[in-house]
Amino acid sequence: MLRHNGGERVGKGTYWNLTNGERIDIMDEGTLPGDRKRTFYRMPASAIIVAAPALGLLYAAFLPFIGIAMLLKLVARKIGGGVMETVQSSVSFAWRPSESYLSGRKNRAKKDGAAVDAEEKEKS
Repeated sequence: MLRHNGGERVGKGTYWNLTNGERIDIMDEGTLPGDRKRTFYRMPASAIIVAAPALGLLYAAFLPFIGIAMLLKLVARKIGGGVMETVQSSVSFAWRPSESYLSGRKNRAKKDGAAVDAEEKEKS
């Protein structure tokens, strides 16, 4: 079997975690480190050395497409961010969390007692 998970009991060999490039050498029989989510592949070092140029060529071939995709994502994020900023500024509830009005609203004018009583009588 070529594929093994972490915590599995395996025989002698070289096991590679291709996600992070970790190499584990088991001399006799042992247990692979990590949990069941970690995947190891049993391959001799010569197989990795032979596969490395092919993987490098594949990376170099797709590098321009990766650059174009990153550029498109950056442009979309900038445009989308500007649109979202405009929408957020137009839908404002006049809530400013950094300000506190412990004695009432800032724009409420203080009125003397006589003027308040007169206004209340006019309303009723």
